[in-house]
Amino acid sequence: MQHKIWNPSNRKVFCINSITAFALNLFLEFTQRKSVAEVWHFINERTFVFLYNVLILFVILSVVFVAKKKMFAYTAAAGGWFLIGVVNGVVLSNRKTPFTAVDLTLAKSILPILRSYFEMWQIVALILLLIAAVVGLVCLYLYSPVARKTFDAKTNWILVTVFCLCFGAVTYVGVGKGMLIRNFDNLIAGYKDYGVVYGFCVTAFDTGIDRPLNYSRETMESLRKKTEKKYQKVVQKNENETRTPNIIFIQLESFFDLTTVKSLNISEDPIPYFHSLQKEYTSGQLKVPVYGAGTINTEFEVISGMSTDFFGTGEYPYRSILQNHVCDSISYWLKELSYKGSVIHNNNASFYDRDIVFSNLGFDNFITSENMYIFGRNEAGWARDTVLTGQIMDTLSTTKEKDLIYTISVQGHGDYPTGDQSDEPIQVTGEGFSQSELNQFTYYANQIREMDEFLNNLLEKLADYPEDTMVIAYGDHLPGMNLDKEMLEGGSKYETPYFVWDNFGYNKTNKEKEDENLPAWRLASKVLGQVNIKNGFLNRFHQAMKGTKKYREKLKLVQYDMLYGSEFIMKSEEERKPSSLNFGLKQVKITGVKSVNKSYLLQGEGFTASSRVRVNGIETVSRVLSPGVIKISAGAIKDGAVIEIRQVSETNEKITLNHSEEYVFQESTVTPLYRQEEGGE
Repeated sequence: MQHKIWNPSNRKVFCINSITAFALNLFLEFTQRKSVAEVWHFINERTFVFLYNVLILFVILSVVFVAKKKMFAYTAAAGGWFLIGVVNGVVLSNRKTPFTAVDLTLAKSILPILRSYFEMWQIVALILLLIAAVVGLVCLYLYSPVARKTFDAKTNWILVTVFCLCFGAVTYVGVGKGMLIRNFDNLIAGYKDYGVVYGFCVTAFDTGIDRPLNYSRETMESLRKKTEKKYQKVVQKNENETRTPNIIFIQLESFFDLTTVKSLNISEDPIPYFHSLQKEYTSGQLKVPVYGAGTINTEFEVISGMSTDFFGTGEYPYRSILQNHVCDSISYWLKELSYKGSVIHNNNASFYDRDIVFSNLGFDNFITSENMYIFGRNEAGWARDTVLTGQIMDTLSTTKEKDLIYTISVQGHGDYPTGDQSDEPIQVTGEGFSQSELNQFTYYANQIREMDEFLNNLLEKLADYPEDTMVIAYGDHLPGMNLDKEMLEGGSKYETPYFVWDNFGYNKTNKEKEDENLPAWRLASKVLGQVNIKNGFLNRFHQAMKGTKKYREKLKLVQYDMLYGSEFIMKSEEERKPSSLNFGLKQVKITGVKSVNKSYLLQGEGFTASSRVRVNGIETVSRVLSPGVIKISAGAIKDGAVIEIRQVSETNEKITLNHSEEYVFQESTVTPLYRQEEGGE
C-alpha cells in the first residue's frame, strides 16, 4: 500500500506542489509589501507564519493528487492564487486596505467606479486578460490529458487526508502557542503580520458574530431589565425637555483635519468653517472602524448603534447579514415618533448594495445621483457635494413629518490625482513625501475646502429654518494616502472629527458644550440623549450603560441576539419590518411638449442623466438638456402615443428605480419653439 501511494507520479506532484506553493507565497508577499527587503524581513521575523502560509497553498494544490485532469486542476488552483496576488497589488496601489474575500461580493458595486481609478485602456486590458484567462481554462479543461488508467483516485485520497491531518495538527499547535490568531482587530496589520494567504482565508471563513457562551433567554431578559432600570435613573438626572427636531447626519467622504499632519505645510486652513464650529458647538473625535476605505462600516455603526468589531475580519454587514435580515436602527427608533427617514447620496443607488440594505434599516426614501441633476464633478470624477444642499432642503420642505436625513457625501473620495496641482488656491508642501504625494495632498486640501463651504452654505440656510433642526457632521474615515499614526497629532489613523450643531441653541458654548471623543456606534444615542428621545432599546442601552462594567460584552450579546439569535431582547419592542424604499423624493413628470426643427422637447420636472424615454413601452433615443427638458426625434412619437420617463440605475439600465406617470401625446397641443430657446425650462 505504501509503495502504491508513494509512487513516482505522486512523488513528482509532491515536489512540484512544494516548489509552487513556496514560489506563490513569495509572489503574494511581494505584491503585498512591494519590497524584497520587506519580504525577507517577514520570512526572517515570522518564519513559522511564512511556512504556514506555504502549507495552506500546498494543501490547496493537493487537489491535483485526486484530479483526473491534473494540468487543469494545477493551473486553476495556482492561477487563482496568482490572480489574488495581482489584484491585491493593484488594490493596494489605490487604497490602504488589502484585497479580501469580502471584496469578491462587492464586484457589482465596484464595476461602475472603475473609471475613477483606472484609464480606459487599463480597464479594456483587464477585461481582455480576464476573458483570455477564462477561455484558456475552458480549453485546458476540454483538451488537457486525462490521467492514465493506472491512476487510483481512491488511494490518493488517503494521501490527501494525511496532508490535511498534518495541516490540522500544525494549525492546532500554532493557535495553541499564540503564533496564529483567529481574527484580526486591524485588517492592514493582520495581512502584514500573518501573510496574504492566511489573511485572505480568514476573511473568507470568519464571518458573522460568534455566539457568546452565556447567551440564553434568561441572560437577555435579565440584561433588558437591568438596562431599563438603569435608564430610569438616567432620565431622572436628565433635566432636558423632550424635543423632536429634524435630525440630519452628514457623513463626509474621507474627511479629516489635514492640519493635524505634522510634516505638512499648508498655505491656508482648508476647513476654517469646520474649525469654527468645533469651537462653538459640541464636538470631538469619532473613533471609526476603518482606514482609507470601507465607508459602509462607519455608516453601519452610526445608523445601527452596533459595533463592527464583533463581526468577522474585514466583513461588511451590508454585504452579509443585512442582505436579508432587518436590523434595528435610528430610523426604526424615530419611526415610533412619526419621523420620516430619508437617505441622500450623490452617487448611485446600488453602490455597496445600499438599494437593498436601506430597506432593512427602515428608511423610507433613498435619493441618489440617478434622481439628481449633477452640475459638476471633480477631477477624480466624483459629484461635488454642493448638490446635497438643495436635496436636503427639498426633503425638509417636501415631507410633512419630522425628518431623519442621513446624508452620504462622495466628493472627498479617492483615487487622488498625482499630476500637477500648482493652479489650486491651497498649496501643500512638506518633507518626507514625493512630489506626486504632495500633489495628492494639494488636491485633497482643495476638495475638503469645497466640502467645508458646502457645510457653511447648508447651515446658513438651516439657521433660519422655521423648524428645530440638528446637524451632525463627521468624516467616515481618513483618506487612503501615505499616513502613519506617528505623522498625526492625535496618534491614530482611526479618528475623524465631528460636531453637533442645532438652530435652537442647545449645543452652543453658552449651553455647556458636551465635547466627547466616542466610538461611531454611540454617536446617534448621544445626539438623541441631548433632546431626551428614549425610543429604541439600543438607544436606551447606550445612554444607560456607557462607561459601565462589561459594556462591550453586553453590547455583543445584544447584537448577537438581534441579528443571529432569537431576538429575546426585542420581544417587547415594536416589530421591525423592511420598509418600502422610495427612490427619488419628487415625482418625475412630463408637463408638456414643444417642437423645434425636427425634434420634440419634452418639458417637465426631475429629469437627470438617468432619465430614459419610453414611447408605447419601447425605449427611444433621447437626450437630457436640463432638469426640465428632454429632446427626442419628432419621428419617434405620433398622435396618441403614450410617453413615460424611467429613472434607471446607473449600474444596470434594466432596473427602473422610479418613473413618471404616463403622458398621452396629442399633436394638436404642441407649440413651436425657436431654436435659441432650446434647453430652457
